[in-house]
Amino acid sequence: MLNNSNIHNGDTYFESQRGVSKGDRKSRIIAIGAGIGGLTAAALLAHRGYEVLILDQAIVPGGCASTFKRKGFTFDVGATQVAGLEPGGIHHRIFSELEIDLPEATPCDPACAVFLPGESTPINVWRNPEKWQEERQRQFPGSEPFWGLLASLFKASWDFQGRNPVLPPRNIWDLWQLIRAVRSQTLITVPYILSTVGDALRAYGLENDNRLRTFLDLQLKLYSQVSAEETALLYAATALAVSQSPQGLFHLKGSMQVLSDLLVGALERDGGKLLMRHTVENIQLENGKAKSVTIKNQKTGEVWQETAEHIVVNVTVQNLVQLLGDKAPRGYKKRVEKLTSPSGAFVVYLGVEASAIPAECPPHLQFLDDANGAISEAQRGYAIAENNSLFVSVSHQGDGRAPEGKATIIASSFVDVKQWWQTEDYEGLKQKFTQDAISHLNKYFYLKPETIIHVE
Repeated sequence: MLNNSNIHNGDTYFESQRGVSKGDRKSRIIAIGAGIGGLTAAALLAHRGYEVLILDQAIVPGGCASTFKRKGFTFDVGATQVAGLEPGGIHHRIFSELEIDLPEATPCDPACAVFLPGESTPINVWRNPEKWQEERQRQFPGSEPFWGLLASLFKASWDFQGRNPVLPPRNIWDLWQLIRAVRSQTLITVPYILSTVGDALRAYGLENDNRLRTFLDLQLKLYSQVSAEETALLYAATALAVSQSPQGLFHLKGSMQVLSDLLVGALERDGGKLLMRHTVENIQLENGKAKSVTIKNQKTGEVWQETAEHIVVNVTVQNLVQLLGDKAPRGYKKRVEKLTSPSGAFVVYLGVEASAIPAECPPHLQFLDDANGAISEAQRGYAIAENNSLFVSVSHQGDGRAPEGKATIIASSFVDVKQWWQTEDYEGLKQKFTQDAISHLNKYFYLKPETIIHVE
């Protein structure tokens, strides 16, 4: 969050829209980005009495947890599952504070069925902890000490996070919150702060377990966007354990859009305002403090400025540097410039007849395809990043995503975006990726011209 000094000049959106006198007004806050993070911050602030304006350049709120509709099908744009709906979970706590009901959802069990190259039987990531332990002991013999470490780190980290520490602390209050959150059992995580999953595998002599490494690479790529070798161990401990009870991953009834719709409803109930299709052109700073933002209405072309006491920025770090321009802190800008190029994602959305879906199909599946039925360690990272790895989400009857007797299949793969920028045949490349994805999917689903209704 960028903090601003007290600024009360100008006839702004806040006064003109709400008619609040400057003397009675609480702090004004502008939030940039209406993804789940931005919506959550804005809704909580509005509920606590702040004047909140949230802006986003997209058509609908939700960011990568939004949706679109085609021919009666509802497709999730990016995220297809949500965590934290269980009692004590982060969304449960947020919705309780906002005094709104949780969305209707069913636990994902298994959370994911992972198919390794050349294998027709999946590794099922079960929600029941004992069942998942039995599964991994059968699938990865000799790896239980590694999983035991992850479980210990997860418990310590989860309990620590649940006590609301502020990281990094920036003032005395933040430091006090951090100190209150620390317990003796928290210290178990200290030796592993700089460790990666790859380091842990080597510590337990598992660095040559190709099946385990492939499984971890596939799962962690979803959560951290990098391989096991690069993923921080403490982060992985949470990402790999959050799908087990009493936590869990959930499938929302209707679509992922339900989550953002509820947050928008709470925001507007408490007097906050959401403006979609409005681009923030830049953030103005004065003496190192955020002063105002320049806003452009995409429909009318109107451009104006809004001042606020605080600005919450829920965008990528690269976009934040762009918004700050030459006012971006030099050290921060250098850190961002050193970041490696992120991967992109290619997503295929299919509306199909229900007959295309195997009986008792899990809601989420993961495939790593290899024509020879095997994949070497050197090839694994390349294959995961080059459209051979598919994460698949499947609707089920009654979940609101497809008409009766129909279903949706959403398959995404990580790709190198450079080829998409540089190609002279964008549509041809898109068609090739689409055909390759459907070919991979056809090994599990029954995808024929008579069962496919819509492809995008």
